[in-house]
Amino acid sequence: MIKQQHWTAVVAELHQANQPYVLITVLQVRGSAPREAGTKMVVSTQHSWGSIGGGNLEFQALQQAHELLQLGQNQQRMQELLLSTDLQQCCGGAVTILLESFVECDQTLWLFGAGHVAQALVTILSELSVRVHWVDSREELFPASVPSTVTLHTESTLGVLDQIQAQHDIMVLTHDHQLDFEVIEQLLTQSRGRFLGLIGSETKARRFRQRLAQAGFEQAKIERLVCPVGLKEVTGKRPMEVAVSMAGQLISLWNS
Repeated sequence: MIKQQHWTAVVAELHQANQPYVLITVLQVRGSAPREAGTKMVVSTQHSWGSIGGGNLEFQALQQAHELLQLGQNQQRMQELLLSTDLQQCCGGAVTILLESFVECDQTLWLFGAGHVAQALVTILSELSVRVHWVDSREELFPASVPSTVTLHTESTLGVLDQIQAQHDIMVLTHDHQLDFEVIEQLLTQSRGRFLGLIGSETKARRFRQRLAQAGFEQAKIERLVCPVGLKEVTGKRPMEVAVSMAGQLISLWNS
């Protein structure tokens, strides 16, 4: 079933839904071919969006896309096809296509803040089966490119909280203690997420718990807040050291 929707919107929706898909791109065209270089289509387990020209070319590409989906791994496959010889199409040219598979992730993490520790943490998590929703209104802080498993959110930080589901995990690492508190306060009020971690010292943790108690939160809700976050046995203050500590705690949670 070919659905008419721009591929960028489709990819965004599939990322949000944590659904596996394959992005097919016409990389190069030599001679006569159905579509020009740069043409894309998206294939999920049940649907496809767009077209790279129809006929046997598209049929073969769809078959390969479904093979990649069955393998269940993030990978790339590039192939050059002669339209007349390989595909028995009347066009006499050749087409090079790239198939990129993006698989469903086992876990979902919401990461608030795009500072040095968060960037180091994303680097580590890119090697794991985890979907990361990375939130910071300061768009200029995000790297020029991010892993395919990362979705950037540059809108209002508090405005994304209603997207967090009960089984999602959360790390709060913003640049502003007051913003940290507002995020924590809203998450506890709305009972969002499963694991709620906050970067900071023992002093920060104590102050936040006092403020939450003064705001009327019951002790059971206050105890949901994990601060300082990270494995205590992993010491060090460098961003990567802190990120390793946090990643270790998340991995332990996901494997428990």
